[in-house]
Amino acid sequence: MILVTGGLGMIGAHTAAALVDRGEEVVITAHRATEVPSFLDGRVTVEALDATDREAFLALADRHEIRDIVHLAGSIPEDDPVEFFRRDTAGIFNALEAARTWRVRRFAVASSIGVYTGRSEVPWTEDLDLPMVDLPHAIVAFKKAVEPLTMFGLAGSGVHPVLLRIGSTWGPLMDPVSAFNLIPPAVGALRRGEQPPALHAEDGGDFGYAPDTGRAIALLMTAPSLKHSVYNVSSGYRYTHRELADALRAAIPGARVSLLDGRSTGVDGDPYLDISRLRAETGFAPQFDVMGAVAHYVAWRAANSR
Repeated sequence: MILVTGGLGMIGAHTAAALVDRGEEVVITAHRATEVPSFLDGRVTVEALDATDREAFLALADRHEIRDIVHLAGSIPEDDPVEFFRRDTAGIFNALEAARTWRVRRFAVASSIGVYTGRSEVPWTEDLDLPMVDLPHAIVAFKKAVEPLTMFGLAGSGVHPVLLRIGSTWGPLMDPVSAFNLIPPAVGALRRGEQPPALHAEDGGDFGYAPDTGRAIALLMTAPSLKHSVYNVSSGYRYTHRELADALRAAIPGARVSLLDGRSTGVDGDPYLDISRLRAETGFAPQFDVMGAVAHYVAWRAANSR
């Protein structure tokens, strides 16, 4: 059985679904979110768990025979990031202790595309050194810190660490007004008959659609063996706002999407993730391009609140 913490979040739920699709038994943990999406209903075991509760976390093994862990549980920072760091650090420590105590085969944890901040190369590859620079968000700072904590925490344990440097993922179950991706808020505005803010046509960046992201993680967890401990997880594609506008107009009749010429800055080449390593070791290929992802998401939102 594979444990997915944070399994009712966007990436966690799609990861759990993809694992079940591959014939795995899955137990997910849920804390703040409680609504099971339709594509998971009746397919997974749900455990209520605050990942910061050490005893409750370790007690999961009393009820389930857990072979692998995908640790995706996390929270949103308050104004004081110290409380966020304290809470989510407790969660990762408990997950690492569980991995060692249960002697699981593989332990995957969510990192972020943001750890590459400061690198000028495009696309970003796993072998790049991570610079010490000002980071864009407390969540990115935490994800960057999680990487060495995980590697040292599992050293000598026999557990294979898998650091998931997840790209700019969006899709079903994302907060419709999320500040982390412009597409769900734009879809929401257009569905209300409003016009979203104008976009520069040649701006864009990394593109990951949640069902594809979940399937990539599932492939990493079920591969017979892995050669590395760090994997970029995304589509491996740099999209543009011009492509997004075309997709929105196709999916939402009458959609008014304004484009500004060129780019918002004079810098060429928005960063995105190279996924050659993921492709080579798992055979992953994204099933959704921009047009297909937007059409799928618009249809989903017609029947679901997020």
